[in-house]
Amino acid sequence: MTVTPKTSSMLLLVTLLLGFSGALTAQNASTLPDDVQAQQADIWSEGTRMSATVNTPASASASDTFPTILMAHGWGGVAAQLRRDAISFSQNGYLVVTFDYRGWGESDGRIIATQALPADRQGAFTTQVREIREVVDPVDMLTDWENAMHWLQAVPQVDTDRIGIWGSSQSGGYVVEMAARDDRIKAVHSQVGSLSGRSIGETVQAYNDATLRARGELSYPEAGATVVGNLRGAPIANRFANYSPVDKMDQIDGTPIQFVLAGDEELFDNREHGILAHDRYGGPKNLVIIPDISHYGIYREAWQQANDLAVQWFDRYLK
Repeated sequence: MTVTPKTSSMLLLVTLLLGFSGALTAQNASTLPDDVQAQQADIWSEGTRMSATVNTPASASASDTFPTILMAHGWGGVAAQLRRDAISFSQNGYLVVTFDYRGWGESDGRIIATQALPADRQGAFTTQVREIREVVDPVDMLTDWENAMHWLQAVPQVDTDRIGIWGSSQSGGYVVEMAARDDRIKAVHSQVGSLSGRSIGETVQAYNDATLRARGELSYPEAGATVVGNLRGAPIANRFANYSPVDKMDQIDGTPIQFVLAGDEELFDNREHGILAHDRYGGPKNLVIIPDISHYGIYREAWQQANDLAVQWFDRYLK
């Protein structure tokens, strides 16, 4: 029985074994430029299906392998918003994978039981559940990144020795954290990245909510919540307490990292995020501060410049 993205609670047949599907299905080619082709894919993260799109140059044959770029969205975004970037990278000779985190966009969400499970359950059973959607949890989202990286290793057209990752805003921090975790990553592009969540996680309310949730007295926020500014998606605040990629730069073993920042960044202080991470890092690195743009200018007036910088960086280290 399929759990749809809009389902909040339903009766679900729960089985102990979850199937894996690595099949790709073709997308509507009419919505793409002639020189790019795209396929839909499923990535399984801790038993939950994530929706992904695989873009390749249209001239690609089944036997071709490509340098590869893995991309995911930031706080409140969805993978569909990365389509312009993914197409550009594929036009420059890359296989590009974009994906939605669990509970976001076209991906399924985690499900939790909303009533006591039957005491005599064996194998399959029926219970009432809730699907968790649109929460921001760096622990879970980084797990999704890790599983997407694992999935890439078995894609025939991926050159597993030439994988780069791209992140923006919240995911601009995730890609730096991933560089500290996975030495299969050969290049990182981080733009307008938030590289520490401790101001969110180390609060009295964060720990109080965690205690209530651990006691079963507080559930997860509803989809569509806006808690931080007008960003869609409520944070699981205590999960940010130990999330601080800026403090892990010495754990990254030489992976080339490019930081592209907004000169008029209004959401956080660049000196405590991208600039500090760059200064602390001893490996190959590049820092570009685009003057006179705000955080969201990276997606508007500075999009082409940021995209060109990413292409140049990946070309340097993946080609």
